[in-house]
Amino acid sequence: MAHAAPTVSRWHGQAAGTENPSRGQLIRALLLGLVYGVWAAFMKRDTGPVDAANVFYGILCGVLFAAIMFTLARVGPRLMRELHAAAYGAFGGIAVGYLYSLADHTILRSSWVGLLSGIGVGLAAFYRYYTREP
Repeated sequence: MAHAAPTVSRWHGQAAGTENPSRGQLIRALLLGLVYGVWAAFMKRDTGPVDAANVFYGILCGVLFAAIMFTLARVGPRLMRELHAAAYGAFGGIAVGYLYSLADHTILRSSWVGLLSGIGVGLAAFYRYYTREP
């Protein structure tokens, strides 16, 4: 009976559909954290020479971004879809607003950019979670 044979995934011999989702989440969070950290270090440098403080600052920002993103990816699905979307919206707004503030803009303008970005990310996340409800 060929149709009853178990399927084998191409990853480490696991059955199809049983891959570890945290591995993909971790890789995604690390890559986005790397991009965020490099961007923050570049903005903090402000056309000056690269020194150890800039490198440390970029690493610190990237690690914090990746840790929060990974935590949201792991804890978020246990929340209601409204709270899940609001958490991603707040995280996105704070991250964008902070990067915008590094370009020597006023706090009020950075807050507005962060608020608008957070609303956009929150609405997009809510739409995604609402349309993919189990």
